[in-house]
Amino acid sequence: MPAWAAWLLAFNAVTVLVYGYDKAIAGGRRRRVPERTLLGLALCGGTPGALLAMWLFRHKTAKRSFRNGMVLVIAAQMVAAIALAALTR
Repeated sequence: MPAWAAWLLAFNAVTVLVYGYDKAIAGGRRRRVPERTLLGLALCGGTPGALLAMWLFRHKTAKRSFRNGMVLVIAAQMVAAIALAALTR
């Protein structure tokens, strides 16, 4: 497995764990993981893990502002991928 693929897999696993942790402590007295951090993990390459965690834990799926943030993250990643593909031709 190439190093970049191993890194991406590990980063997505960490993203799932952080989303799961935030869901587990929701409603308790512990301090929650900020939404900015959750979206930042997705933006930095953890989008597949974030989407999996949102589906698996039913986490942040009802909050419209968070869903909109995920859409923006995915759109930004798509624009970046298209730009990178265009530049490397």
